Amino acid sequence: MKKEFKVTMAALLMTSLFGCGSSTSASSASSSQSETYHVTIIKQLDHASIDEIAKAITARLDQIADEKGVTIEYGEVYSGQNDQATIRQITDQAVNEGVDAIIPIATMAAQTAVTSALGTETKVVFAAVSDPESAELVDFDNVTGTSDALSTEVIFDMMKAADPDLDKVGLLYSLSEINSEKPIKEAKAYCDANGIEYVQATGNTNDEIISAVTSLISEDVDAIFTPTDNVVMANELAIAPVLAEKGIPHYTGADSFVRNGGFVTCGVNYTDLGTKTADLAYEAIVNGTQNMDDFYLTDGGIVTVNSETADVLDLDPQVFADFGKVITVTTTEE
Repeated sequence: MKKEFKVTMAALLMTSLFGCGSSTSASSASSSQSETYHVTIIKQLDHASIDEIAKAITARLDQIADEKGVTIEYGEVYSGQNDQATIRQITDQAVNEGVDAIIPIATMAAQTAVTSALGTETKVVFAAVSDPESAELVDFDNVTGTSDALSTEVIFDMMKAADPDLDKVGLLYSLSEINSEKPIKEAKAYCDANGIEYVQATGNTNDEIISAVTSLISEDVDAIFTPTDNVVMANELAIAPVLAEKGIPHYTGADSFVRNGGFVTCGVNYTDLGTKTADLAYEAIVNGTQNMDDFYLTDGGIVTVNSETADVLDLDPQVFADFGKVITVTTTEE
């Protein structure tokens, strides 16, 4: 059961102080009278996965508008540049303008949007939050969304299928990404249970991620695992060719890593996730969230392999055929 938002007058006053002058198509018009709905879409930061989701959301909102004979105005798709204060300005402004829904993409953006919407009628429909429960995004009235939860066990089973002699794994992630916490714990547990040594390296900036990769290479790891970590993803184009040349496959949490040079993933299709998120947003606006789940898992079962990276590593993508439908892609600089 969802619980109603509660907020003090002081908190509401604080919310009003964070508004910004960014242009937006949203207004306070009554959607129930005009059949015009106003939505604010906010990306946590710019990178391939999040951009793919945002494009799918806007495309589906346009399609819904045509199908239902309504107008859905979303204006500019904002980027928070991975800065919480910037995201808070955007989400506060959306609430102050009376939008019908905010669609935040990724965990920090979702958490910030929920904070902004406390005590209001604004719906928050988040996208691509890997662990909504740990992120404390459940049990709220007016909040729902999609999760791209990763099956860490499947990823590690894939490692062993490709390399039965797997002995040491590098864990590459950012300490600032809450969505990395659970899969990294699961990865460590898997390694402990299967007699696999692991070495972890972390970073919160571009330079730190590059240094972390260098340290894992020096540790002579057999493979590297990264969950759906936005900070690492933003650096994948730089680190992927280095790892491939060193003969180290990079197993990742999303197909966007693979499209930027990472070796392989088994997970969700982010276009499908974005489409589902848009459907949820429309339902939430029209019917409310009271009868909706706290979040919805997006089906996985798709193995995405970068064929160029596979060639450098001399690994056959079909070694993963037992884990789902195998799709090969090439590197695109997005």
